[in-house]
Amino acid sequence: MRPFKAYLIEEEAGQARGRFVMMDEAQLDPGEVTIRVSYSSVNYKDALAATGTGKIIRRYPCVGGIDLSGIVEASADARFRAGDEVIATSFDIGVAHHGGYAKYARIPADWVVPLPSGMSLLEAMALGTAGFTAALGVVRMEENGLTPDKGPVIVTGATGGVGSLAIDILAGRGYQVTALTGKDGETGYLEQLGAAEVISRSALDLKRIRPLDRGIWAGAVDNLGGEVLAWILSTLRQGGTVASIGLAASPTLNTTVMPFILRGASLLGIDSGYIGDPYRQGVWQRLSADLRPRHLRDMVRTVGLEELPGLFDGFIQGRAHGRVVVDVAGG
Repeated sequence: MRPFKAYLIEEEAGQARGRFVMMDEAQLDPGEVTIRVSYSSVNYKDALAATGTGKIIRRYPCVGGIDLSGIVEASADARFRAGDEVIATSFDIGVAHHGGYAKYARIPADWVVPLPSGMSLLEAMALGTAGFTAALGVVRMEENGLTPDKGPVIVTGATGGVGSLAIDILAGRGYQVTALTGKDGETGYLEQLGAAEVISRSALDLKRIRPLDRGIWAGAVDNLGGEVLAWILSTLRQGGTVASIGLAASPTLNTTVMPFILRGASLLGIDSGYIGDPYRQGVWQRLSADLRPRHLRDMVRTVGLEELPGLFDGFIQGRAHGRVVVDVAGG
């Protein structure tokens, strides 16, 4: 294996700094599966890690990129052979274990998933952690009794990766989806994905959240937390269910027990980072089948590895739109 290019995040004077370096095989982390990386992606978590904004990195130095797809170069685990196409996302990848922003990665076998039939390596990263998280949220809500006939489902942070994919998946399964967004110019994009209604976050009066308000939503995929999540809980219908996925607005939740004991509301925590099988492989299989987004190409742009440094601020500032795939093999 020749020396290869990598985007390495280091700590300098107490601050995270990312730069391109050349690495060799001896610098790869321990693991049973060595992967020649084809694609990675850019997530909010990647931006937090690369900029040091969210104190996400738990070990320096660390190659960024919490997602990767590629071809097995070598394997010490019987589940994988050289030439297999695979996906690896989440766990410690890109935050405490060298990640996808490099030509090669060595990953523990338990973190690796075979590429589902009918899905390309590029599509896998167009989905990435965002698609896996959105699909896991839908699976968990449906296990909790959510069906299209129960009523509308609201998706917050709608133009982000998880939000966009959740809208597409839910609409494809027959749900009436409402998109909540702080970006007033994105109505057309959200309707194209399948949103039946688009609400501006500025239209909500979050200073006056009642313990119980008029029941509107049968379900919700929430990427924001904070006051928005408190408002959603107060406006759930009887037996409503919420997939709590993100904290882009706030990690704080000020609410009462009334939605839970008077309306039977359920608040489901969605841990896409460390959940294992059978969920992990099962959700990826369903993303290639009944949970496959219908408009994946419309929400994805592909960039070269060298373009990474200019992308992270857009995610931190909330300007990200849809999904960004990183062509590592061609970069």
